[in-house]
Amino acid sequence: MSLQDDLNAVRRNLDELTRKVEQLEKQASRQKAEGGRPAAPDSSRMVTIPDAPYDSALWTDSDDEGLGARDRRAP
Repeated sequence: MSLQDDLNAVRRNLDELTRKVEQLEKQASRQKAEGGRPAAPDSSRMVTIPDAPYDSALWTDSDDEGLGARDRRAP
């Protein structure tokens, strides 16, 4: 692909994004004019995460992702 083809693809994508944002803005203004409120989040899909610290035994034999094993040094 040439640089010009890449630029044209980016322009098309930006135009599409602009159209989608304008559609969302119109929907939001219509909904506001009608006095409607956005739907509440579905609480059945929400997960409560406790504040208590995790048991350190969960991490006993794990490596730090991207950092390598604990007993080895990076090059």
